[in-house]
Amino acid sequence: MRMTKLFLAAAAAMGLLHAVPAFAQGPECGNTSAGFDAWVADFKQTAAANGISQSVLSRAFANVNYNKPTIAADRGQKSFKLSFDAFMQKRGGAAIISRGRSMKASNQALFASLERRFGVPAGPLIAIWGMETGFGSYMGNQHTLSAVSTLAYDCRRSEYFTDQLYAALQLVSEGYLSPQAKGAAHGEIGQTQFLPRNVVRFGADGDGDGRVDMVGSRADALASTANFLKGHGWRPGAGYQPGEPNFAAIQGWNAASVYQQAIAYIGQQIDGGR
Repeated sequence: MRMTKLFLAAAAAMGLLHAVPAFAQGPECGNTSAGFDAWVADFKQTAAANGISQSVLSRAFANVNYNKPTIAADRGQKSFKLSFDAFMQKRGGAAIISRGRSMKASNQALFASLERRFGVPAGPLIAIWGMETGFGSYMGNQHTLSAVSTLAYDCRRSEYFTDQLYAALQLVSEGYLSPQAKGAAHGEIGQTQFLPRNVVRFGADGDGDGRVDMVGSRADALASTANFLKGHGWRPGAGYQPGEPNFAAIQGWNAASVYQQAIAYIGQQIDGGR
């Protein structure tokens, strides 16, 4: 999976990187699988009216199905209701800290470069990387376009995920996202689990090859994550614990307070008390 600088530049020129586009009104949502196929047919008509080519739509939706594991995951995020200590234990916080320190030591040049470029230190980046995918070891096994389409159809957050679906179609059009791609249950992509719209907005080349590959390049995934935090108001040199200026940027990463606290705590343990 790769995204070229040309696409990013074109997207910026079209105003796609920093604003949610206004689309023609789409089909009605539903909370069971019964109406999904009809919804897809209606959505494709709406998307075509919004300028998405028939070629892209045909390729993108060729293997799209209602994804029950996505709905189950969306309804069952019970770990976010745990206490901080229970959440850290469930997510393997101690192991992330231990391995994270080793990852920082073995990638010093990369993290120094990212901090110079984006102002974000290694700790929170490593915390996110470890918590999201175990440092890239598991990025999910759900069909990405089915996951995003299912959530766009589902009434719970239809508007939000309809925008994610349009972003995914942009990535398919550019050749970045394969119609067969697999990832996490909500359609997240890569080593730090970006939703499609965030790939479009914050995808960054971290290894200098002129491309963004959030699956195969840890440098790109971490640069994109640093760019996300910078885009959410990260201030170089300021603290990132609860109550400090940069905690607000961490809050932009995940809405669950226990997850936010875990990022800050793990990051601090890795950074040595920043």
